[in-house]
Amino acid sequence: MNSLRTGILMAVMTGLFLAVGFLLGGTGGMLIAFVIALGMNAFAYWNSDKMVLRMFRARQVDRKTAPALVGIVEQLSANAGLPMPRVYVIDDDQPNAFATGRNPENAAVAATTGLLRRLSSEELAGVMAHELAHVKNRDTLTMTITATIAGAISMLANFGLFFGNSRNNPLGFVGVILIMILAPMAAALVQMAISRTREYAADRMGAEICGQPLWLASALEKIDRAARGIDNEVAESNPATAHMFIINPLHANQMDGLFTTHPRTENRIQRLRQMASDMGQSSARPGRPWG
Repeated sequence: MNSLRTGILMAVMTGLFLAVGFLLGGTGGMLIAFVIALGMNAFAYWNSDKMVLRMFRARQVDRKTAPALVGIVEQLSANAGLPMPRVYVIDDDQPNAFATGRNPENAAVAATTGLLRRLSSEELAGVMAHELAHVKNRDTLTMTITATIAGAISMLANFGLFFGNSRNNPLGFVGVILIMILAPMAAALVQMAISRTREYAADRMGAEICGQPLWLASALEKIDRAARGIDNEVAESNPATAHMFIINPLHANQMDGLFTTHPRTENRIQRLRQMASDMGQSSARPGRPWG
């Protein structure tokens, strides 16, 4: 159901992009918009992981420099049937994590130093399992393409005032102005809806990968509480990256509504606890050692 909903939302996003191109420039505008979208998606496909890791000044670690973290990721990758991703650490006190990469063979997971300091090994395993679920579901590619199309829609809308052709718009020049205002908003809403859908799916699969839904539930509770009082300056300067993180790094309204990139944390925790109950788990059992 989540995959179907994501597919429908991405189709809506693509249709919106083509419609904006047509209303601003006719058939020629729609074709130009399509070519631009293909070019931007191709660039994002090959370079988005490198760009975001460089943006957050992430440093790659290995068994020697971060044995506990890398050991956890190795074990979880084996559980999930995934190739071992590259592992990065970000020097930031806000507890958070994200995954990136165009496919499982070229994936990377990153955790902040604030996350590593605050979580137990079991909670850290829950978080890394969530990120590996994004990799397994190819959410990193889905959200990269979605963000690229949303950015292209905003770009077209901005160009509309100078290059738009009102003859294809039933409302004329007023319609061009409306498109400039409403199209980016609509694209952002669709992008946020896709992001929320993928977070719920990654929570469930991540809990299955580590075998303990309550590990992730406990981690989300800790991360959410701590992150509210700590700024992530790079994310604040680049809000388009907010959807990548396990918890919204921006200090914005946390209601589970139309204008959020993440589901409300309380809702995610409730679902994980229900999942644990369905599995007959009443506590977050330590299980086997991690790392």
